[in-house]
Amino acid sequence: MNLTNVIAERPTKTVYRDGDRCIKLFVEGYSKANILNEALNQARIEETGLPIPKLLEVTTIDGRWAIVSEYIEGKTLQQLMDENPEKKQEYLEQLVDIQVEIQSKTCPMLNKLKDKMNSKISQARLDATTRYELHVRLDGMPKHNKVCHGDFNPSNVIITDEGKWYVIDWAHATQGNASADAARTYLLFCLSGQYETAKRYLDLFCLKSDTARQYVQKWMPIVAASQSVKENEKEREFLLNWVNVVDYE
Repeated sequence: MNLTNVIAERPTKTVYRDGDRCIKLFVEGYSKANILNEALNQARIEETGLPIPKLLEVTTIDGRWAIVSEYIEGKTLQQLMDENPEKKQEYLEQLVDIQVEIQSKTCPMLNKLKDKMNSKISQARLDATTRYELHVRLDGMPKHNKVCHGDFNPSNVIITDEGKWYVIDWAHATQGNASADAARTYLLFCLSGQYETAKRYLDLFCLKSDTARQYVQKWMPIVAASQSVKENEKEREFLLNWVNVVDYE
């Protein structure tokens, strides 16, 4: 494999292009279970018919795990927003349309969103009372089985020159409540400092999915708590504000 053309770098992985293949190479010692789960998610989402890069193989390179997928030529929605700020609203609408399309699918073999959230809340560095209240709130939320991306943002949507879209990075995919996924996207915009974009995103999602804003907001503290387990202290401080300002019923 040719590992000279780097297209993305993250703390736990480096992504390369090798011709018509995309190679996601993880750092040494990265969880084998997480890598295999990501590959399995991708294979299962492929079967829904959604446009995503095809999984080609899971392998090791010099003792490090790698996921090899089809390379999709194009630009991310984030790149297009940055290059064409006058079209940002148009791209934001496209983002929501794609998310609603994803959530129209079911994939019974995916892990359940509620199970993942409960596990994350248990891991969160929160006091026992707050964790209990979050578990109770989560348990009371309606159970759905829609496909949820888990990290849906403009950087994970590729638009080809022909205008076709593909969604990448399915490591966090689950089946569950669409409003929880929308709450995460909203918080991701906020975490990147895009507060006005976050508001416009949420308005569009609620309009296009016929969902009450208050319903999505009820998911915010749950999603914020689950997101706070990532080892990022600056993000954690911001997210805990969302957890702590909630008036529990």
